[in-house]
Amino acid sequence: MNNLRRLDLNLLVTLDVLLSEHNVTRAAQRLHLSQPSVSVHLSRLRDYFGDPLLLPGPRGMRPTAKAESLREPLREALAALEHAVSSDTPFDPAASTHTWRVAATDYGESTIVLPALQALRMAAPGARLAVVEMVPPRIARQAERAELDLAFHTTDGSPPGLHRRALFTERYVLVGRAGHPRLKRRPTLAQFCALDHVIVSPDGGGFYGVTDEALVLAGMQRRVVLSVPHFLFVTSAVASTDLVAMLPERLVRGVPGLKVVEPPVEVPGYEMSMLWPERVHRDPAHSWLRELIVTSV
Repeated sequence: MNNLRRLDLNLLVTLDVLLSEHNVTRAAQRLHLSQPSVSVHLSRLRDYFGDPLLLPGPRGMRPTAKAESLREPLREALAALEHAVSSDTPFDPAASTHTWRVAATDYGESTIVLPALQALRMAAPGARLAVVEMVPPRIARQAERAELDLAFHTTDGSPPGLHRRALFTERYVLVGRAGHPRLKRRPTLAQFCALDHVIVSPDGGGFYGVTDEALVLAGMQRRVVLSVPHFLFVTSAVASTDLVAMLPERLVRGVPGLKVVEPPVEVPGYEMSMLWPERVHRDPAHSWLRELIVTSV
């Protein structure tokens, strides 16, 4: 306890963020402090622990062995302290200056974040929302390190160890430009396969997906001539060419310039879920955001 009395607990918060970011500038942004202030905090931490803690490296700062040994105990201690001192007062969104960090693909941005955005801005005008890149293998680790608070992912393949709530079930439809000469009516299976298709390949460069798996069962094969990594480029591509695509229905609902028809082959859809870590499970601000999203999608 004597050692603890010598230490400003705010310095431990700074150390936790520095060990997450490995960069003084980014840590200052997350802490809402100036860069010189964070540098002063780091200097005091180095004096206290008798260790440099973070050293210059080729891609930011790299932690010393001492810093690595502090990482997990520090995160657990700060989480316990935050829980111990948190107020039981109900969350007031109108007075909140909270910052939430959510991970989403461009599909999640369009179908989940965007529908909730207006309600969020009206209810919590002083709050902030940071949408970060969705990298599925990193979700659990990022959530553990407080780098994100919420993620939107298909239920199948969701990383273990996170709380989960289903949001909606999605289905695929056939999409082309308005006035497409070969989409005046629902195409036959043979006509469908003869069209020039675009496919979304999140990993990049793939020309085979769930639609192709369904076609194999029917003994058919389509013509995939373009592969892209993001959904939103596809909507522009099909709106300006004679290319077509099998896309999630929510993504193209009400989009001008597009023709949506039922495909001649049944393609399995998927369920979208909201994921979050135990760290924020009982936090009133985070609970409020999750409920707002559920009622908005």
